[in-house]
Amino acid sequence: MTTDFEHLLRVMHDGEARFIIVGGLAAVVHGSARATYDVDVVYARDPLNLGRLVAALSPLAPYLRGAPPGLPFRFDVETLERGLNFTLSTTLGDLDLLGEIAGGGTYDSLYAKSVEIRVFGFTCRCLNLDALIETKRAAGRLRDLEAVAELEALRDERR
Repeated sequence: MTTDFEHLLRVMHDGEARFIIVGGLAAVVHGSARATYDVDVVYARDPLNLGRLVAALSPLAPYLRGAPPGLPFRFDVETLERGLNFTLSTTLGDLDLLGEIAGGGTYDSLYAKSVEIRVFGFTCRCLNLDALIETKRAAGRLRDLEAVAELEALRDERR
C-alpha cells in the first residue's frame, strides 16, 4: 500500500495532535531526493495529546505493522501510555508514532529543534536540518548514515 502522506498528516493536524515530523519525511521536507514510504512523527505524551491521537487515528484502523493478523491490539490511550514507539499500518499507509528517538529524545526536548512548515495547505512542525542530521547520525543504520551526506550538502548549500 502506498502511504498517503497528506491525509495522514492532515488527520493528526485536524485532530489538534501535537507532533513533530522526523525521519525520511523530514528529510524530504528539507529537500532530500530520497524516497520515503512512511510518516515518522515524535508525539507529545501528555494525556490530552494521547487522547487526541487516539480520536484522530482510530478511524484509520491502526495495527502493529508486521504483526500477524488477528493479534490482539487495541489502539487506545492506555496502550500509548504503556508503550513508547509504535510502528503502525493504517488505512492511509504506514505511520511510526515515536515517543522518543535516538539522538533527539522526546517531543519536549525536540520542540526547540523544530520549525514550523507549511505542507499540503496547513502548518505543522518538522525537525530542523541540524537536528535531523544529529538524529540520523545517532540512529547509526546504514541508510541513515548515507542520508547524512546528502543532508549535510543541503545544509552547506543553504549557508
